Formats: sequence, structure tokens, C-alpha cells
Amino acid sequence: MVNVRSAAAELLQRWRQRQGFAPELLDQWLSAQADFTDADRRLLTQLVCGVIRRRATLDALLLPWVQRPWQAVEPALRDLLRLGCYQLVILTHIPAYAAVHATVEAAAERGLARAKGFLNAILRRLATLVSDAFAQAPAADAIPLDDPLPPNALAEMVLPVRYRCLRQPLLPAPHDDPVGYLATAFSLPRSLVRRWLERYGWEESLRRAAWSNTPPPLWLRVHTRKISRETFRLRLAAAGIEAQPGPHPQSLYLPDPPPVPLIPGYSEGEFTVQDLSAMEVASALEPLPGWRVLDLCAAPGGKTTHLAELMDDRGTIIACDVDARRLDTLQQLVRRLDLHCIEPRLLAADEPPPAGPYDAVLVDVPCSNTGVLHRRPEARWRWHADDLTPLTRRQTELLLRAVSLVRPGGAVLYSTCSLEPEENEQIVHAVRRAVPHLLIEKEHHALPGRPADGGYYARLRRRP
Repeated sequence: MVNVRSAAAELLQRWRQRQGFAPELLDQWLSAQADFTDADRRLLTQLVCGVIRRRATLDALLLPWVQRPWQAVEPALRDLLRLGCYQLVILTHIPAYAAVHATVEAAAERGLARAKGFLNAILRRLATLVSDAFAQAPAADAIPLDDPLPPNALAEMVLPVRYRCLRQPLLPAPHDDPVGYLATAFSLPRSLVRRWLERYGWEESLRRAAWSNTPPPLWLRVHTRKISRETFRLRLAAAGIEAQPGPHPQSLYLPDPPPVPLIPGYSEGEFTVQDLSAMEVASALEPLPGWRVLDLCAAPGGKTTHLAELMDDRGTIIACDVDARRLDTLQQLVRRLDLHCIEPRLLAADEPPPAGPYDAVLVDVPCSNTGVLHRRPEARWRWHADDLTPLTRRQTELLLRAVSLVRPGGAVLYSTCSLEPEENEQIVHAVRRAVPHLLIEKEHHALPGRPADGGYYARLRRRP
């Protein structure tokens, strides 16, 4: 049987070598591991996503004990050091001896038997630094944990962050260096933390930083053409799976879910996984059966298939994307949900979509992902403030193209999973000023944790 830590190290190496995004790599790996228990699957997901998210925190804890330049430590060994550190400091359910032993044994499985002594010495030294005490406030000797969401998180944004106390301070002092503390303790890019502090102040920035490391909640969108939400909820309850109805009429929140393919109704296409804030996007477009709709950036298909469900699978949805692999994921989802009105179209980078006019256009643009940092572990490490200018230029081009393709009286829905004004309202209002026949009918900002992911959408209407 595969050692979970060894599997985690393998997946971290694949991620580091840019062989895919962490969630996709995990799905591929787990689908081939029939002998992995549910507990193994949860731990592997926690380790891989946690180490990627908390990389800056882990490195700050490890550096004082590594007596050579960090970059001189080979990458595979750095992965194992981070894995051990994450278990020792961030996780609370794994005994220190077990974390050290399992990680050292994984080194041998990964062809690093010669480094077992080095790895063992560093992790044991680190273990002596970690206390069994916890705090409720940030400090230079307190490491925020990745605790699950509390039960009341769906009703209001309350994040009682728990901190693991260290026996000596290794972090910047929060009051003396708030940027350094939030960036190091919560493992975030300094430029992003600086933006948040300037815009929102300490309390809200601390809340957002804490949210960025919480395990993402699992929301299901019930395929109500096949089964009602209440009937499906009762079906889950009969299988021992708790599900709580959310504010969207198709939404269910699962506090303690099994692996998604093992949820009843998966193979029958009775649900798809989609965050609550993402569900609201297609609904905001208010598509009608029989419409001709363009989804300009469709893959991997969550919003596309939701449009089809809302249209009662009648009409036509042209689902365009430039990524063949992600478009294949969309087609797999379409088949599982048994939808027939979607026509996938693979476009070259600068190729225009099929000509309009369309009754409605959805343009869910590529963005910085700052509203879903907890859900997409690698997103924070792709953040660079300098990238906003070319990114917003592309977002503006896509929105203008969408506007040019909609019929008079038709609607355009612009959406992102970003919190940055430059990607959201600033683009929409600039396009509105440039195109006189447009009306902004509705705007919505979703703040992360109230009660789902962060993001933005705006519905625009072309004057008849």
C-alpha cells in the first residue's frame, strides 16, 4: 500500500514541475488508488493542499534549523521538510512521533534514504519548538491553524482563529509589522496583504487571511430537473450524509462529505459540485428555455451546465474555451448530467466565437482568483500586482466582445472570482461609459465567507 506521505511528496513534485493544478492532480491520483481509505484520501488532500497554501509559513519555521542556504536543499527534500512541518505545527490530530516517523520513511520511498538522518534531525528539533498550548490572538510566537469552518459560518462570518503556540517567536510581531505578520503567518503574497491593509484595515484583512486557509466547504447544486432538492437531501440523510439547504434553491451544504464520486446520485447526474457564489451567477442571467446563449469562457463547465438546467435543456448554448483539456472536462460533466443543448467549441487564442446575435452572453473571465484562495491552493502564488494591467486589459476585451454579440434587449453577465475592484466594477463601469446603449441592471459583490467564496458579477442589458 502506498504511504500517504510518499504520495503527498509525489503530488507536490508533480505540482512543482507544473504538471497540473493541485485539485486535478489529487483527483487523478485518488481515482487510481482503490486501496486508499476515506481517511487516507482526506489526509492526502489535507497534506497536499495545506503544504501548497502554507508554504511561506512552513519555510519561516524551517529556516532557523537548516544550516545551509534553503535553495541549496534539493527540491524533493524541501517538499518532505514542509510535509513534516505541516503535520507537526498546523495539524493537531497527528502525534509528533508519528508525523516524524512517517515522513522520514517516505524519504526512503522517494529515493532519498541518504537524507533520512538530516530530515529526522530537523523535524525532531522543530517538534521541541511546538507547545501544546493554544491562543486566540495573533502573536509572533503563535501560528494560525487551518481549522474547519465553525457551524455558524454559513449564517455569519465568524472565524474564531485558533493559534498554536511556539516556545520562541519566529514570526514578525503583528503590531510592529502587520504586512510581514499576515504574509508569513497566513502564507500570502506581501503585495496582496499590503493592498488589503490599505483598503480594509487590520480586522478585515486578518479575517480574509484566515479565510484563505480554511478547508473549502463542499456545496452541491442539485439537478432539479431530475430530483427535487428536498428529495435529494432525504436520500443523502438515508445514506448517513448530513446536508443543509442553502440560500440558492438548488444548493446543499455538506459539513462532512465523503469523496464526491461516492455521494449517492453522482453517477445518475443528480448533482454537481459548485460553490454557492458560483451558482448565483447563472441564475442572475435569468436565461429562458429556447434562448440562444453564448458562454464565452465556459470550461470547466459548472456555470454552462447550470445555464442548461435553468433553460430546461431547451435552446442552444455555445460553450467556448481555448483550453482543450478543460473543455474535455466540460464535456464529461455534460454527459454525466445528461444535458443536450450545449455545443462545446474549442477556439484558438485569438479566434472569435460563432457569430451572434445571442439572446444572452455569459462572460466568466479569467481572473486573479483572490476570492477563492482557500479553494485553489496555488492561486496565491500566481498573484503579482504587476499582472493586473494585462489581465484587466484582457477582461475588458472579453466584455466588449460579449456586448458586441448580444441582440438588442439581450443581457450580458460579467463575472469573476476576484475581490479586486480593478477586475470588477471598474471594468464594468468603464465599458458602460464607452458603450452608450448599455445599462447596468444589477451588481453583486460576494465577500469570502458570507457564506461562500468571494467574487463579483454584473448584469448588463443592451437597450432595445
